[in-house]
Amino acid sequence: MLSYQHAYHAGNFADVHKHLTLFAVIDHLLRKPTPVSYFDTHAGRGRYRLAAEETRRLGEYRHGVEPLWRARGQLVEEPLLAGWLSALTAMQPDPQVLSHYPGSPAWLVHRLRPQDRVKLFELHPGEHACLAEQPMAGDVDWVHGDGLAGLLDSLPADTPRLCALIDPSYERKAEYREVADTLRVAMRKARHAVMLVWYPLLPAARHHELLEGIRESGLRKVWRSELCLHEPSVGEHGMYGSGMLVINPPWGLDTRLIDAMAVVTPRLGPSSRYSSGWWVGE
Repeated sequence: MLSYQHAYHAGNFADVHKHLTLFAVIDHLLRKPTPVSYFDTHAGRGRYRLAAEETRRLGEYRHGVEPLWRARGQLVEEPLLAGWLSALTAMQPDPQVLSHYPGSPAWLVHRLRPQDRVKLFELHPGEHACLAEQPMAGDVDWVHGDGLAGLLDSLPADTPRLCALIDPSYERKAEYREVADTLRVAMRKARHAVMLVWYPLLPAARHHELLEGIRESGLRKVWRSELCLHEPSVGEHGMYGSGMLVINPPWGLDTRLIDAMAVVTPRLGPSSRYSSGWWVGE
């Protein structure tokens, strides 16, 4: 099934959660000069025009990135959030106007150094065609194919450090288990890799299959954070929250994100809350 297109949801609260976490991880990795290989298993289009018909139809960015963008002048005292918003500004054609939202490939490539490389996987033919048209400078490889299988085939990487983002649409129930299985194999091939996994919080609570699969796999050092817009109600449909897992999180990542999300969360709605902690410790 290849019906999912992220353009309908670009810039929503889950993107803020996911990409702020990714930005923080990259920030830590850049503190050392040794090369990093980045992998994005479900890359999407790479960049989303907010005026596009699909994005305007649901307008989810209006309750995600837009409130933060409007308040960016007031948020300069929170270092991580200020850096993220500065990078977002730099990726706009007109830095005074929020007209585009960068997907994960853009966040990865934005701070790419000459010694680093990025490999982007996208299985949807239309999304991959859009991705391949995006201007991206540096050692970037676009692959039209299955990202989970592609990640495993690419390991071990030939750089000292590795970071991967895994964020399927989960439109197939089996994807929760597939992600857990992929992580188990991937971490055997690259035990020091930093792996980020995004998952949706839905009333059906299928994300527990992913979480339990990871716990049962024997993986260690798995940090978990969740951003909820509200508590799910009986009969509710749709995503009410966003989850992130980071395997082998850089030291201090948790504190930086807690501080940043303390500023972000109130701007997403009065019922929003953020929580984090170890899912599996050392």
